[in-house]
Amino acid sequence: MSGLPFDAGSFDALRAVLLIPVGTAALLAFLPSYRLSAGLNVLAALLTFAASFSLFFSVRPEPGQYLFVDDLNIVFIVLNTFVGFTTSVFSATYIAHELEIGRLTPNYLRFYHTMYQVLMFAMNLALTANNIGLMWVAIELATLTTILMVGIYRTHEAVEAAWKYFILGSVGIALALFGTILIYLAAQPVMGGGLNAMVWTLLIERVARFDPALLDAAFVFLLLGYGTKVGLAPLHAWLPDAHAEGPTPISAVLSGLLLNVALYAVLRFKMLLVANAKAIAPGPLMVTIGLTSLIFAAFMLYRRRDIKRMFAYSSIEHMGIITFAFGMGGPLANFAGLLHMTMHSLTKSAIFYAVGHIAQIKGTQRLADIRGLTETHPVLGWGLVLGVLAIAGMPPFGIFMSEFLAVSSTFARLPLLAIPLVAGILVAFGALMRHLNGVAFGDPLGSTKPAEASYVPLYAHLTLVLGAGLYLPPPLVAWFQHVARLLG
Repeated sequence: MSGLPFDAGSFDALRAVLLIPVGTAALLAFLPSYRLSAGLNVLAALLTFAASFSLFFSVRPEPGQYLFVDDLNIVFIVLNTFVGFTTSVFSATYIAHELEIGRLTPNYLRFYHTMYQVLMFAMNLALTANNIGLMWVAIELATLTTILMVGIYRTHEAVEAAWKYFILGSVGIALALFGTILIYLAAQPVMGGGLNAMVWTLLIERVARFDPALLDAAFVFLLLGYGTKVGLAPLHAWLPDAHAEGPTPISAVLSGLLLNVALYAVLRFKMLLVANAKAIAPGPLMVTIGLTSLIFAAFMLYRRRDIKRMFAYSSIEHMGIITFAFGMGGPLANFAGLLHMTMHSLTKSAIFYAVGHIAQIKGTQRLADIRGLTETHPVLGWGLVLGVLAIAGMPPFGIFMSEFLAVSSTFARLPLLAIPLVAGILVAFGALMRHLNGVAFGDPLGSTKPAEASYVPLYAHLTLVLGAGLYLPPPLVAWFQHVARLLG
């Protein structure tokens, strides 16, 4: 096994996925022009996505001690870079308006674009890290970056939200660090000290000989630690505030990407425990916390008064469903979890694209002050309607298919668990429809000025989600089935 961070030749695409955001961040830190920096941000995100997509076709070398690409993380990498690109396109028009109305200054815009690329680098590094310590560092870097971006408006509420995120995120990352150390201690007697005891591809080969008691304790800390980043109840308190007070593009990245990165870390450690016959079964723990998050968030949706907070709780609900599906395990449930994760990322980011411009037009995020959007702003209004129908699990959108598969798998194996699962989904559906009725179809209220928005990211995502509900290409189905088997 090579000790280099990446191998020559075949890892050129991986090198680009990591180095493009780093190099772009360095340039953006010194660019004074907003338009130039926004354009460079979009170009860098596009190039990063192109490099990640090429990983599908490149020959993979032996994993190094620091980085690797396998059939599992490539799904996350491509999804991460694609949503990162479309969000950068949305961000260009959104942030321009923030500059015009004086909420942000040119210096803050330069900081925003720089941090955006640092965030993309950190998430990509976490997904490609073969060293569990390096993965922890990358997720911590992504967390600190988003904390800075949540507080960028410098209002009392924004600073408070960033501080809450920092405190709870620090608790979570500390628990995850302790769990990582326990994994290292479990590996040390078998693999010796040094880097080898932290390399995931070596750990998975020899984990059957590890002390199961240490593995059990490690997974509890890891699930709680990284579960905080996933936004699972009762560790979710930072998420609604971060969504409500930060820039909307960061809400899209948080719900669509960063939550997935933390869940990816949980899945990696779940695979370790599954490979040790004497360790505790991780599935029941994930099922319990996933179901708790789903039901809690479903009821909390009814009492939301802020549109971004409402969709933050929707993210908690759906991450609960995804965690539940992966906790159930098996080919069908894992397939449902992968599909739901993909559809949720595309749909929720599309919803935040619409919500961001709506809040700018109306000058408020209060649901009571946003009415009749399909009449006053039909393109944005109907985009929001389609997004909410999709996220609520209505056919023929892709989330309906993934939820149907999750429920079917649960009915087949543990019918009693399907009752609270279906109940939570239905409660959340009712809450979303209740709020959507007034926002989209009520009597028009508030500003009717036209939106200066790019609709391409919004409708591109909705088209993909609708297309996935109608037809999944056989190669994609085969790939997800393969990854579902890898997850155990």
